[in-house]
Amino acid sequence: MADRTEMSRSFGAEAAAYEAGRPDYPLEAVEWMLDPVRRPGHTPRVADVGAGTGKLTRVAVEAGAEVVAVDPDARMLDTLRAHVPGVPTHVGTAEELPLPDGSLDAVLVAQAWHWVDPEAASTEVARVLGPGGVLGLVWNLRDENVDWVRRMTEVMTPSNAELMLAQGTPPVGPPFGGYEHRRWTWSRPMTRETLFAMARSRSYSATVDDATRARMTAQLGELFDDIGATDDAVVDLPYTTEAFRFRRP
Repeated sequence: MADRTEMSRSFGAEAAAYEAGRPDYPLEAVEWMLDPVRRPGHTPRVADVGAGTGKLTRVAVEAGAEVVAVDPDARMLDTLRAHVPGVPTHVGTAEELPLPDGSLDAVLVAQAWHWVDPEAASTEVARVLGPGGVLGLVWNLRDENVDWVRRMTEVMTPSNAELMLAQGTPPVGPPFGGYEHRRWTWSRPMTRETLFAMARSRSYSATVDDATRARMTAQLGELFDDIGATDDAVVDLPYTTEAFRFRRP
């Protein structure tokens, strides 16, 4: 099995599948993470770190923020620029941000904090935030209280994010201390094609051998047949969004 670093850098090879298969983030969740840094006459300055193809970037722009996108994979940023034109992009990581000291009101990390070194990343995020700035962490998670969704995860194997959040609050280091947490529930209409794209976009699928990937694809196909996701039929994939916000002292 691929190691953590290889898995965290595997998404660029499936950038198109990531864009098609992964959901955007609820506007309410992004606005909630940014609420503490809003004030009259000021546009929040925000970095989307681990931005990928811009799933959170576009929602932060919609929420009225001035956004810069950072990702370790240039291929993902190529796709982001095609879908969110005008947003500055930089190759970088949460542990090494190519941004000036104290230049931001918020750093948002969507679907990516489980890949970072939390101590090093927390120190670096604090460097680029001004006093009172926000570190916002957010994940879209499939709702496994639904039987067929739980079966799908068994085929795909649980993700690093799911394993981490099952243990509680995501680990964050100094100088961040207390946190606030919110959850939203919703569903996304998906076709058989977008369900397969979602599966291909996962790091496990991108890094396993061809035989394992073929077996997983066959098992998913049988499951999608069972739930009626055939041809252009649409099924609702239930999600929960888990958001956490931490304040820089």
